This record gives sequence, C-alpha cells and structure tokens, in this order.
Amino acid sequence: MKMSGKVFKRLLCVPALLVLLVAACPAFAQEPNATPPPPAVPRSPQIPKPVERTLANGLRVIVVERKNVPLVTAAIYIKNGGEVDPPQLAGLADMTASLLTKGTDKHSAPEIAEAIEALGGTIESGAGWDRSSANVNVMSARFVQALAILAEVVRRPVFKDEEIERLRQQYLDDLQVALGDPGQIARFVAARVVFGDMPYGHPLSGTPESIARIKRDDIVKLHATYYRPDNAILVVGGDIAPATVFNLAARLFGDWRKPATPLSKPGASAVRNVESYRKQRVIVIDKPDAGQAAVYVTRLGLNRNDPDYYRGLVANSVLSGYSGRLNQEIRIKRGLSYGAASALDVRRDTGPFVASAQTKNQSGAQVAGLLLGELGRLATGALPESELTPRKAVLIGNFARNLETSSGLVAQVGALALYGISLDEINRYINSVQGVTAADVHRFAGSRLAAQGASIVIVGNAKEFLPELQKQYPSVEVLPVAELDLNSATLRKPKV
Repeated sequence: MKMSGKVFKRLLCVPALLVLLVAACPAFAQEPNATPPPPAVPRSPQIPKPVERTLANGLRVIVVERKNVPLVTAAIYIKNGGEVDPPQLAGLADMTASLLTKGTDKHSAPEIAEAIEALGGTIESGAGWDRSSANVNVMSARFVQALAILAEVVRRPVFKDEEIERLRQQYLDDLQVALGDPGQIARFVAARVVFGDMPYGHPLSGTPESIARIKRDDIVKLHATYYRPDNAILVVGGDIAPATVFNLAARLFGDWRKPATPLSKPGASAVRNVESYRKQRVIVIDKPDAGQAAVYVTRLGLNRNDPDYYRGLVANSVLSGYSGRLNQEIRIKRGLSYGAASALDVRRDTGPFVASAQTKNQSGAQVAGLLLGELGRLATGALPESELTPRKAVLIGNFARNLETSSGLVAQVGALALYGISLDEINRYINSVQGVTAADVHRFAGSRLAAQGASIVIVGNAKEFLPELQKQYPSVEVLPVAELDLNSATLRKPKV
C-alpha cells in the first residue's frame, strides 16, 4: 500500500512524541540504578485442613477439599522409589512406575489413554528416589471414572513385553543424548562422588547397561513387593467432598490385599557410612569434543526431617536463582556462564547439595573456585536484611503459587505424608521461612555447606583447564570419558 506524504510524516512524528512523553513523565522515566521496591508482606494462603482415614488394608487416604475451581487431582504414592533398585538394575523403579499406564488386565495402553482423554483429563506415572506414583487430573464431575482408572493402573498392570521393549528403547535413546551432554555427565558423576555404592549413587533413570539388563520378571517382582496398600497413600485435592472420596476409596481399593509379610522400613539403608564420603575429591572427566565445561561442586546435604531444613532452604535461596549470589557473581558480574545455580535435594535420607554452572572450557577451573568461594562467603561474609528478605520472599512466593492448583496442593500434602511429617506443617511453612535469620544462615553454611568438605567435578576438554586446576589441586583425578563407568562406585571401567 502506498502512503501519502502527509500520512508518512505523521507516522514519523509518533515515535518522537512517545520519547518526549516518557522523558517528561516520572512514572516512565526510571533512574538507571533505581532501587527496586521491597517485597510486600507475604499473605498466608488459605489452605483447608486435610481430612484423612486409613482403610482396613492399611491404605492411608487424605483429602483436601477446595471448591474455588471444579477440578480434582488424585495421586497414589508408593513409599519407595529408586533407592530400592537392586544392584546392577538401576532404573528399575522408574521403569516399573512408567509402565503402570501402559496396559492392565482389562485395558491396553491406547484404551487407557482414550478413556482419560474422553474424560478431559490427564494421567501420569513415574518414580523419584523415595516414591513411585501415578496421578490423574480431571473435572470434578468426572472424578469417579478417573479414580477407577487410577486404581486399575496401580493395582493391575500387566507389563506386556512389547510395552517394556518400547519403553526400554525410549530410555536408551534418552540416555544416549544425556551421556553426550557435559552437564548430565557431571550430574551423574557427582552422585557417585557423594554416595559411592549407596542407593542414591546410581542414576535414577538407569544406565545403558542396567536398562538393557532389566527383565520383565524384575519389574513384576518390584511391583509385587512394594505396590501394596499398607505401603501406599492416596491423596486427593480439589472440588470434592471428603465423604465422597472415602466411599470411593473403600469401593475401589478396599479389596486390595496386603501381603502377610510386613515390609521393611522404607529407605532405611539409602545412606550409610556417610563419614567415608566426606573426603573432598576433585575429578575431571576429559571429554575432548565438549564445547564447554560443566562444573559441579557437591557434598552431602539434608534429609527432609533435618532440624536445619528451613535454614537450609533459605541459605540455598541466597545462593541460587537469577538474583542469587552464584548467578550474580558468575554470570552478571563476570560473564562466565549463562547461569549458575545451586540445589538442596532433600530426601528421606540425606540428599545431595549441588552448586553448578557451565562455562567455556578455558574458565572451568576459575568457575570451580568461584562456586567454592561463594559457599565460604555465605558462612563468613555479611548478609544484610536487604538481601535476605527478598530471597525469603522468593521461597514464599513459589510455595504459594504451587498451592494455587489442585496438582500442586496434592504434591505438597503428599510429600509431607511420605516423609512422616504432620500435615499441619503446610500452614507453618511461611512463618518457618520468615523466622530464619542471617545468623542462622551463617551457622548453616559454616557447618553444612563448608567448602572444605565439598568435592569438585568438571566435565569438559581437560587440556583447556587442567593446568590451572592442578595448581590448586595437585591430586586431581583425571578420567577419559571413554573409561567412565557409571555402574561402578569407582567410576572406572574394569581393565580387560
């Protein structure tokens, strides 16, 4: 379209006018270094009190009724996950849980998918370290049908050979991609460094060798051993009356028989002899074709019932996130990475703490030093309220957002139930976070995150950073990626 000269001139004037308006209006004209407003006082989310019953067979049923949206989430949690994988069968628990929706004695995988789709819902299953689970999300008017499907897939999966082989290939494809990524390799190696041959040491999703070894009999045995009503929790949240759920649970799960033999306490041996794993190690996995280096600093962290739990959450929040110290120092200030972060992975037994970043190969040693340096500074340096308060606000905001959906609410309540924590804890979260002081963070960092007890893992092109790293750590262990064996606590393939 051809514009007239007058129209064209008028269009040219618009940007100039906007610039003048922005410059003249204090609401738009911000000083370059203006101090952001402080976080608002957090409001406690309104969480209905959970109601629960235990069926005669031992199944614990928990209901949180919330009527604001006509949606319901139901989740079955089994109190065991990857920590019960047998030696040399890493990934068995995750594979078993993932197969739940792939066919039962009544319906095939496509039929299950079609039934859930017809209800306008979703169904998922999988495993973590301390739990295996399956869940459905659906409109409350169709909850009865959805819960019947959930009960069927958890209680009566058939583990067809063709579904096992299809899933096995998916795992192998995913692992092939992961084992070409320096970040994923570093994560796997870091777990072995912290936990050795203990259950948390192997990859949750297995290794190519362990996935190839898993047989149908292994899957059937794990399901028969751990998927039992006295080892399960049903959590339902959303627009549904507790009485309705209890009646449905009795009808759909009441005849689920528990074996005569009691189950041993879950996760009791996930971490043992931890003192032998407190020695600092510095390990380099030499991957010459790596375009960048993945740098991990790791050590033992916390379990969910640790008295330091909330202090740990706040300390990690100071370190992690876009505005956290790690990212500010490594990305914003120095431009050495697209992002640096940390994670405190709390589990039934002691989980890992990890601080990590990916950087160009030449700066691998420098970034390792910066990660360790920030751990030390958190223990001894200043932590003003102007920094601490926003980091606590991040935790509280994320917590509140998670509770806005029925699935988030069920996940929070389910986690408390799995770890044997009072369900009232969900209403104490905000005050517990708010109560953590700078002195608490200093003490926690000094005793639980000390750099002296942390190990370093770097995966990348070693010739680019190894000389610099050896100046600080002469005894660094170097392992070519071709010799790496994630099935072994030594990380080394046996010599032929």
